[in-house]
Amino acid sequence: MKKAILATKVGMTQIFTEDGLLIPVTVLQAGPCVVTQIKTIENDGYEAVQVGFVDKKEKVVTVDKNGKKEIRNRHGVTKAEKGHFDKAGVSAKRFVKEFKFENVSDYNVKDEIKADIFAVGDKIDATAISKGKGFQGAIKRLGQHRGPMKHGSKFHRHQGSNGACSSPSRVFKGKGMPGHMGSKRITIQNLEVVRVDVDNNIILVKGAVPGAKKSLVTLKETVKASK
Repeated sequence: MKKAILATKVGMTQIFTEDGLLIPVTVLQAGPCVVTQIKTIENDGYEAVQVGFVDKKEKVVTVDKNGKKEIRNRHGVTKAEKGHFDKAGVSAKRFVKEFKFENVSDYNVKDEIKADIFAVGDKIDATAISKGKGFQGAIKRLGQHRGPMKHGSKFHRHQGSNGACSSPSRVFKGKGMPGHMGSKRITIQNLEVVRVDVDNNIILVKGAVPGAKKSLVTLKETVKASK
């Protein structure tokens, strides 16, 4: 892997090409990411580049009903994190991630990785946590069919039979059931970069990208390039 960056999802829109073709795109605020540490074989046993993204407040001040200010560090930066960022000479970051680049030696601490690392036409893989949808039934969660909706039917959106009674006298492992839906790590492969705004660090990707608005998205060069 030679190219990767952290981004936040802004939302979806549509653009028109020079030929008048409409393309649905996802707008991503990509970087700038700051290199906070270089992992080496001598010190860590492997080579990687650690990057930070989105500034984070060191202390969070809250005000109670009586107007009294109180400093709480629950959402701030811990002492260990502060020491780590101070050693790198960068401000505290909300997101920290490692990339195993093939050209680790080309990076130094405090270097910036911006949206121009990708170009129009590049194929990328987008990874994010999908939207949480709570507890859902088998129809919405797994796409199972419903029963008849006519009068007298006692089976509408219920899952139906789960297995035979006498043999095998149990429900097979992995049987699709109602349950929690979403909030899973999803990767969409072979997405195309349609436009790159270097000045504002904006990347437009063709199609949908997993995750809710403002969620963290990891963009990497694709591992399965289409022919």
